[in-house]
Amino acid sequence: MVTTKLTYSPEDPFSLLESCQRALEWILYQHRHQPIPRCWIDHPYGEEELTLLEEELMPVLERLLRRVEEIDTALEVEQQAVIAQLQSQAQLAVMQR
Repeated sequence: MVTTKLTYSPEDPFSLLESCQRALEWILYQHRHQPIPRCWIDHPYGEEELTLLEEELMPVLERLLRRVEEIDTALEVEQQAVIAQLQSQAQLAVMQR
């Protein structure tokens, strides 16, 4: 059984993507063998449409979130390098007094 907490933080718009991914996973799990009604069209999503979501949309969401994670990691590494450099400069300035 899939259980997940759906969260979204307005301060972090990428959390909306993660929340959408988890919600879609939950919907697909809950409707494995039953159609998903669509409120604006008369035809619900059946097995074919659900398969398209699983095979086409989910991988795209996963790639997008992986790329966001890669960018975040690179920014964190860069930020840590700047912090280390500033700390080193501060220590050097204290030692020169």
